Amino acid sequence: MKRSGFKVMTRLAGLVKPLLGFMVLAIIMGVVGNLCASFITIAGVAAVSGLLGFTVKWSIRFIFIAMGVFAVLRGVLRYAEQASNHFIAFKLLALIRDKVFGALRKLAPAKLEGRDKGDLISIISSDIELLEVFYAHTLSPMAIALVFSIVMIIFIGSYHWLLGLMAACAYIAVGVILPLCISKFSGSGGNNYRAKSGDLSSFVLDSLRGLDEIIQYDCGSERLNTILEKSEDLAQEDGKLKSKAGMGSAILSAVLIAFDLGMLFLSAYLFSKGEILFDGVLICTAALMSSFGPVVALANLGSTLQYTFAAGNRVLDILDETPVVEDISGKEDIEFNGAECRNLSFSYGDEEIISDLSLRIPKGKVVGIVGRSGSGKSTLLKLFMRFWESDRGELLISDRNINEVNTDNLRDMESFMTQETHLFKDSILNNLLIAKADATMEEVTDACKKASVHDFIMGLPQGYNTDVGELGDTLSGGERQRIGLARAFLHDSPFMLLDEPTSNLDSLNEAVILKSLHKQHEDKTVVLVSHRPSTMGIADKVYSVENGRVS
Repeated sequence: MKRSGFKVMTRLAGLVKPLLGFMVLAIIMGVVGNLCASFITIAGVAAVSGLLGFTVKWSIRFIFIAMGVFAVLRGVLRYAEQASNHFIAFKLLALIRDKVFGALRKLAPAKLEGRDKGDLISIISSDIELLEVFYAHTLSPMAIALVFSIVMIIFIGSYHWLLGLMAACAYIAVGVILPLCISKFSGSGGNNYRAKSGDLSSFVLDSLRGLDEIIQYDCGSERLNTILEKSEDLAQEDGKLKSKAGMGSAILSAVLIAFDLGMLFLSAYLFSKGEILFDGVLICTAALMSSFGPVVALANLGSTLQYTFAAGNRVLDILDETPVVEDISGKEDIEFNGAECRNLSFSYGDEEIISDLSLRIPKGKVVGIVGRSGSGKSTLLKLFMRFWESDRGELLISDRNINEVNTDNLRDMESFMTQETHLFKDSILNNLLIAKADATMEEVTDACKKASVHDFIMGLPQGYNTDVGELGDTLSGGERQRIGLARAFLHDSPFMLLDEPTSNLDSLNEAVILKSLHKQHEDKTVVLVSHRPSTMGIADKVYSVENGRVS
């Protein structure tokens, strides 16, 4: 979704609410600090005017004392302002990451299936990190520039209202009009840059994951050439933005010089007419020249914010995306007493996967589901988990539509083992404890014995504390699958949904696992999806699903 820079800025600013007190403190310190910096110059000019014999409003002694105080305060307040702004920025980045992960959890798995993982990583890492520019160098500086400019307009205007008007025009031109023009001149370059950056990240991640295949089929040079092409394309996009930023900087310098000269000529004209004293010419000109700092900071952000707003837009896309399935709460919890689907239909987009499917899964039975690939077997299990919403028909748990069952209650009743077991870069034990965080070691080992993986784990140098590597790549497919099955046993739910649980196993390990399942079928209700006839041997009832229908 394409949002305007103003809308992105407004949404991002709204997230500051928990840290509003720190933001106000940073603004106050920023305004006072910048006033101290400007008045060092103003006081210096006033002192020179006094020493040259011109009439000034303050004594030389007072001016020098004030300059010393301003210098000390400027350093202290500048440090405190920056510390506050960066505290706010990094605290908010942590809060935003938490919100993004929460949003991804709600979107998963339906909205994330087939989503570009490299692009998601780019959003979570670099895009969120870019928001630091907004929170540390944009939000409070805007307020500081506004308050500071008002004070300086009043001060310069105290010499003559025309000089105050000139100062107001200068601040508006540099702090408002110029940044808007530079931002508009930059166009959609920031969005293009962030999109191409995410595309490059995705391609590199994909290449790293497929490194074995790249080496095996000797296609490394092609992948490398593509990476270089994407990098060059990204660099060109960055170059365009930098070129526009340089142009904006040159225009800014010209505008500053024009207003400085304008103030000098106007004040000199008023002096010639006898409307101000000579010290007014020097002080007002020096005041304007020394007070552009806060508004120049905003002008320089005109092109930089293109990156930030593009990143913010991508982050807001995640936060605003509507999940396919909303969590349910507030209903009365139920106990598992069988499952059923009635006249169930489901489509992925325009492709119908399940059509008018009806079957019963009695409590305490092992139900097998067979059929060719793409016939809707795995999709049915996902629908029972309520990862997706069915198009028509009903899915029932204990004679209650699953859309009327609390999500936490539903997931407590179900254990789902997918065809591909994902292992995190952690120890075997911690990968198992995902299924039941408070499980005892006895429960863990019992689950692993049922999955015929305990002896293998104990044969490893560090046993259950052995690290499995990234994506579990230190283990074979069969070993990963058995750990996935151990998770399902450890979760200890009454309704087990197992999708090809023995596809990567030899006949001996398959026999051990099937024996474990058969032993528990009085306490568990099991749905087995498999192509193996041997796996179906323990099933009390076997359904054959073809083209989304029971045949």
